[in-house]
Amino acid sequence: MRKGAAALSRGLTARHIRFIALGSAIGTGLFYGSSEAISQAGPSVLFAYLIGGAVVFVVLRALGEMAVADPVPGSFGEYASRHLGRLPGFITGWTYTFEMIIVCIADVTALAVYMGFWFPDVPRWTWVLATLFVIAAVNLLSVKVFGELEFWFSVIKVVAIIAMIVGGIAVLVFGFTAGGGHTEPAVSNIWSNGGMFPNGIEGFLLSFAVVMFAFGGTEIIGVTAGEAEDPEKTIPRAVNTVPVRVLLFYVLTLGVIMSITPWQQISGEGSPFVEIFQSLGLTSAAAVLNVVVITAALSAINSDIFGAGRMLFGMAERGQAPAIMGRVSRNGVPWMTVVIMTVALLVGVVLNYVVPEDVFTIIASIATFATVWVWLMIMLSHYRARRRMSAEQAAALKFPVPLWPYAQIVSIAFLVFVFVLLAFSADTRVALVVGAVWLALLSLGYWLGIGRRTGGRDSDERVVSEAGAS
Repeated sequence: MRKGAAALSRGLTARHIRFIALGSAIGTGLFYGSSEAISQAGPSVLFAYLIGGAVVFVVLRALGEMAVADPVPGSFGEYASRHLGRLPGFITGWTYTFEMIIVCIADVTALAVYMGFWFPDVPRWTWVLATLFVIAAVNLLSVKVFGELEFWFSVIKVVAIIAMIVGGIAVLVFGFTAGGGHTEPAVSNIWSNGGMFPNGIEGFLLSFAVVMFAFGGTEIIGVTAGEAEDPEKTIPRAVNTVPVRVLLFYVLTLGVIMSITPWQQISGEGSPFVEIFQSLGLTSAAAVLNVVVITAALSAINSDIFGAGRMLFGMAERGQAPAIMGRVSRNGVPWMTVVIMTVALLVGVVLNYVVPEDVFTIIASIATFATVWVWLMIMLSHYRARRRMSAEQAAALKFPVPLWPYAQIVSIAFLVFVFVLLAFSADTRVALVVGAVWLALLSLGYWLGIGRRTGGRDSDERVVSEAGAS
């Protein structure tokens, strides 16, 4: 950090970070996007979530190793600058911010769809606009307020999912429905409607575009390290809960959903969670679940704005973003980044006004590109950092990655494979075009002078001195 630079407030406790990490994996991708993944892959989507979750766990362990060793503002943007070079660091930081903006648009779009459950005649864009102002106000308060709000958002989501799983199992065991129900709950629904791979291997593979979008945002664990009270304890605990989250919140939940109703009956016009209970005639349960999925969307938007703001703050410290983004309020909050994020998200209002029916699919695929790019940079930064370490330095790590280097190599290959998959569907191909243009514009901006100023002497001296100290 530069001399005299403003500092972020370290107000996030272990409880906050654990639930921020938990909440980041339980959002729009599960409550809304899972219907798209199910329509593509059928029951085999359960395997896709298992595989995707395993790769994300490897990514987060790599990020956790670096974050525990050096919890800095900017997190993986800073690590990419150190281990891959200024240009990759510059692109990674801005692409993460781009990812958060796009994911936020997806989240507010999903929230507007959920509100249609009660207010079908109200235009979506009005809900998007109202949500932005509320979340912006929350993020301008102290980080402890943010952490506390995110904690309770996540508690609501976790309790609701557990209740939904228990309730779903009860439906399967006792086989009851209420008036108006039109499904026959049975575990055999998973494999008796075309088998586990009803759309073949192609459908299974194409579902990864949506599956990986669902895990987007989990890397916020690394961003929180800059404001954690005790990163050496809180970060490992948060990262190590990922396998349980994948099994419980994705695989088990979607398994219950596809048991209650055949997978091909999940329309995707709303949250599959709400649709399931509507189809059973349990309208009161559907209404309660709609409140939960709205809470999940608010939680995701809240985390996205937080993560992007902290990334921009770290980039401003390195000179990779305008200096004004490094200013903090009396509460230690980078207020200008919150304002800029809110203004950028007004694009979501416009999109929901112009193309309300297609906006989610488009932005989800673009978000997948940005998310996978960031994960790939995290893995490459970690791989490069580890290769440079001596045996003594590696042995001294407090949170070393497992199965080094084999799990890392396989995960890098898988992330590259996801990029290739985006080219095979008309719905996701636009993501490659937008992503390529985005990377080209960032590279052009860097070489025209932005990047040359960003790596400044201060940043270089810091990296050299830290490398020497290590």
